[in-house]
Amino acid sequence: MSARGRRPSVFMMDLLATVPYYTAYLSKALQREPVDLTVGSITYYLDPDCYSSRGLKVEPGLLDVVGKFRLSRMPRRILKLLEGMVNLCALTVRFSVSPPDVIHVQFLPMLRTPVPMDLWFVEFCRRRGSKIVLTVHDLLPHDTGEEYKATFDKLYGRVDAIICHADSIRTRLATEFRVPEEKISVIPHGPFFYDLPATGCEETLRSFALEQGMVLVLWQGIIFPYKGIDLLLRAWQQVEAKCGNACLVIAGTGAPELLQEIRAQVEGLGLRRVKLHFRFVTSEELVALYRAVDVVVYPYRAITTSGSLATGLAMGKAIVASDLPVFRELLTDRENVLLVAPQDCDALAGALIELVRDSALRERLASNVRAMDFGDESWHAIAKQTMETYERVLTLSS
Repeated sequence: MSARGRRPSVFMMDLLATVPYYTAYLSKALQREPVDLTVGSITYYLDPDCYSSRGLKVEPGLLDVVGKFRLSRMPRRILKLLEGMVNLCALTVRFSVSPPDVIHVQFLPMLRTPVPMDLWFVEFCRRRGSKIVLTVHDLLPHDTGEEYKATFDKLYGRVDAIICHADSIRTRLATEFRVPEEKISVIPHGPFFYDLPATGCEETLRSFALEQGMVLVLWQGIIFPYKGIDLLLRAWQQVEAKCGNACLVIAGTGAPELLQEIRAQVEGLGLRRVKLHFRFVTSEELVALYRAVDVVVYPYRAITTSGSLATGLAMGKAIVASDLPVFRELLTDRENVLLVAPQDCDALAGALIELVRDSALRERLASNVRAMDFGDESWHAIAKQTMETYERVLTLSS
């Protein structure tokens, strides 16, 4: 119960379904807590059952149409934006009469546009009495340098509480953005897809054209430059030269120009054992793919948090990752991961070669990852910590 003597009302805001799986898993876990929760999102066009399969109903305001159809990229983005604007107008009218106690912002996709309606909406709700809690998924937009630092500096100063996923990010919020530490809660990022059955592994091997008997290394996710696929391919050239039984799988989606650059790099390096699957991988396919592979790799240049890493942990896989602060807070080198210096292709190649050749090391690392027990209990703990953040901001206002 809140300091106001009733269950707090919370609007979980991810209006364009930007981080749908995080929103869905957190919202599902919060259903066990004393909170009246509204999931403010639209249908996720790549996985229409993302919310409903987890017992959630979305309430974006007025319209939920665009996500129910498969449209090409540009029309979809334009129509989603228009739909989001309509929903923001509808929510503004609704919340002008009855604002929620807390608006938990997961993403503000209009923040960097000339017309940041979602930010204006949040500021309006704050003036109406709602407390604003912001989850920081990206401290700054990746691959933009400090172009938007002033914009995010203002955002971080205007909210009542911030949730981030690592102590290193809390430190940066405090030092680089002058956010008072008492406003910041460090709550881990939970795992995805652990709750889906591990079925269809053999079918997945066939659909992804993977060869039986090979040591399979997986990179999976949404493709951005900061995630280091170019570094991985350069390192893989050394792996192919020294290990004849290894195959690299890259599965995910991204901007067409990035996908073409990757294809060109694979061809230019003469790589023969790289499987490129540039498409959306369904959650069922993804689980089967993770179960089938031997190693997952995260060669990131920088990171605020990683849902892909959380999935790798939940699936109990041997991991190679860049030695970045966020990863170091979760993992220990040579205990449950092989950490390598960021952007060091030789070190990355060496770690991959070692794991390809040493099945006992792969199993030891994977076993120690499984012992971390990333699953339902992780999300229940996350939900309780999130509730504590809500209670804190509501107590301060009472």
